[in-house]
Parts: sequence; structure tokens; C-alpha cells
Amino acid sequence: MVYEPHINIRRRNESHMRISLKTLAYYSAIVVTLGFVIAPLFAVVWVSSFANKIIGFPPTDYSLRWYANAWALVDFRDGFLLSLQVALIATSIGLAIGVPAALALARTNFRGKSVISNLLLSPMMVPGVVAGSAVYLYFIQLEMVSGIQLVATLPGLIAAHVVIVIPWVVRLVTTSLISVPESVEEAAQNLGARPLVTFWRITLPMARPGLVAGALFSFIVSFTDLEKSLFLVGPGRTTLPIAIINYLEWNLDPTVAAVATVQILIIGIALVVSDRYVKLSSAF
Repeated sequence: MVYEPHINIRRRNESHMRISLKTLAYYSAIVVTLGFVIAPLFAVVWVSSFANKIIGFPPTDYSLRWYANAWALVDFRDGFLLSLQVALIATSIGLAIGVPAALALARTNFRGKSVISNLLLSPMMVPGVVAGSAVYLYFIQLEMVSGIQLVATLPGLIAAHVVIVIPWVVRLVTTSLISVPESVEEAAQNLGARPLVTFWRITLPMARPGLVAGALFSFIVSFTDLEKSLFLVGPGRTTLPIAIINYLEWNLDPTVAAVATVQILIIGIALVVSDRYVKLSSAF
């Protein structure tokens, strides 16, 4: 058998070329995906600085007056404050309900566990308009039977938002609790710690990434929700997403882009600060 080194060299070169092409395709897909996600955000921020009264390309000049215009409009200001209030209250209630539920799902085995888990996560799977109309009809039926009015009231709006934030808390906290070894909790209890002390001193601190991530995503989902708010918001009240939709019906200036930019900045800063101190990546 004749040894031909040039053949082996050619095969190695072909193998390296295939690997390089795969690597290039992989990183190209990452860049395209990130560009698809990030490009609209940069476009919104850019449009918010246009001086044009009607959005057009290219801009005639640049100005920040639309930020002042957004804050000067009562609907945007009141909508922001109402959305903030509802999101904070709904997130707090969602944590109070979701954390014990996640603890039960992660630490105990009982009959019907998968059913309860799917039930708690089901609001994620229902389209927003369908969920909003379903909650609205349920509140109407409840009012007819019991006389308790929840439609067009702040408690009813908060209750609907609690329903949509609970799945985020349950999913993220459960994932974080599963990553916490039960042996650590058992060691604490063997050393004399009571179950409640173990929960507060051991379980919660170790599951902190899931708690923070659950609270953060719950707040974002509630703050930006449109569908449930459209069905349930009362007269004289408006959330920020509804105020944006109403404004776009009659205006085409960059005010909405300025409002969206503020939302992007608030959410982005919250994510960066939370990840800096809690490492949100460990919750997924």
C-alpha cells in the first residue's frame, strides 16, 4: 500500500473547511436573530428623537420635545401611574400565591400534582384576547349571582392581572427550587432548625434568582398587558397600553415612540441591575 500524504492533508483541509462553515453558519444565525430582536428597539428609540410632527424618513431634524409632550398629556401620565399601581399590587399578590405553590410542586409528591401544575401554568397558553373576554364574562356572571361588581373596578382589574402573573412566578421559582439540593435543607433541620426557619434562612436565599426573575417578569407582563385591561378597565381610568392605542388612533407623531423608549429604558435598567446582583441567568 502506497502512502500518499497529500491525500490526508486534503482530507484534513476539507474537514476544517466543513467545521468553519458550520461555525460561520451558527454565528450568522445568532447575529441575524439578535438583529431581528434588537433592531426594532433601536428603531423606536431613533424615531422618538425625530422633530417631524408626522413620522417620516429621513427626519428633518432631531428633538426631545416628544418626551415632554408625553408627560404633559393627562392620559399618558395617569395611564402610567395606574399601570404601575396595578403591576406592583398584582406582582405582590402573585408572589404570595405563587411561591408557596412552587414550593409544594418542587418539594412534595401528591396525587394530581401534574394537573395542578398545568392548571397554574395554563394562563400562559391562552391567547390574551380570549383570556380577557373569558374573565370579563366570568365577572359578569359572578355579579349576576352574588351582586359583587368586579367589572370596571380596580380590584377586578388587579384580580385579572394576578391570574396572568402567577404562571411566571410558579415556573421560575419552581425551576430555581429544583436546583437547590434538598440535602442542604435536611442538614439545617438536622442541626435543629425548624421548617419555617429553614424556609426563610436556607430555601428562600438559595432560590433568590427565581424569586427576583419571577417578580420582574410578572411586573413586565402586568405593566404591558393590553387585552385584560381593555375588557376590565373602568370609566375614567386608562392604563398606559390603552392610552397608547387611543393616541395612535388620531395622531402619528413620535410621542408614542418616546413613551415606548421610556418603557424600554425602565425594563432594561431593571434587568441589568437585577442580573448584576442576583444573576438572573441561573433562574432559567
